[in-house]
Amino acid sequence: MKLCYINTLKGLYDISGVEVGQHFYWKIGGFQVHAQVIITSWVVIAILLGSAIIAVRNPQTIPTDSQNFFEYVLEFIRDVSKTQIGEEYGPWVPFIGTLFLFIFVSNWSGALLPWKIIQLPHGELAAPTNDINTTVALALLTSVAYFYAGLSKKGLGYFGKYIQPTPILLPINILEDFTKPLSLSFRLFGNILADELVVLVLVSLVPSVVPIPVMLLGLFTSGIQALIFATLAAAYIGESMEGHH
Repeated sequence: MKLCYINTLKGLYDISGVEVGQHFYWKIGGFQVHAQVIITSWVVIAILLGSAIIAVRNPQTIPTDSQNFFEYVLEFIRDVSKTQIGEEYGPWVPFIGTLFLFIFVSNWSGALLPWKIIQLPHGELAAPTNDINTTVALALLTSVAYFYAGLSKKGLGYFGKYIQPTPILLPINILEDFTKPLSLSFRLFGNILADELVVLVLVSLVPSVVPIPVMLLGLFTSGIQALIFATLAAAYIGESMEGHH
């Protein structure tokens, strides 16, 4: 089982080398770093950190509009976590919330921030989730999280799930752990890439006013994709802790 999981991680690492178009790289100490993803990810992280600082800087007994908004977001994340994980959801709220907010802001940044005005020697800036390296990394984090959740609660008995309800299903149950991160990464990457490509084509073919409805639809679907990823991550964690499918 461990060998299969190692092969799964190796396969996802190979997938992370898939490239669409030209890319801008930095060389740091002999390592080639994907600079476009790092730059845009830093922007997204800065937005999230700035929002968090504003949210906790001066809390009021009678909440302001901005405080109400941040409290609503937190309550929404807690509800998603509790629904999917169960009563032991508490420790996993920060992880699920981080996934949801990072993906949500990343997706929206592709539509709302004028990345194209920043010129690079090669390639161009886009949403972090528009790159498969980001989505594979998020999927691998989710895999590590649900394995950790299962092992921390059940110990080595966690691996007993692979022969439930019958040992005949062992290959299928192992394959399931391969398809989970694979589907998570490609679903998010494919949807965000397709949305940006559609908008780019429409802008190049028709006047700028026409693609606006498509861009609004893209904002909606981007939010849905963030919710789907976070919900599935929470569901996988809850499933590993419960020990059933």
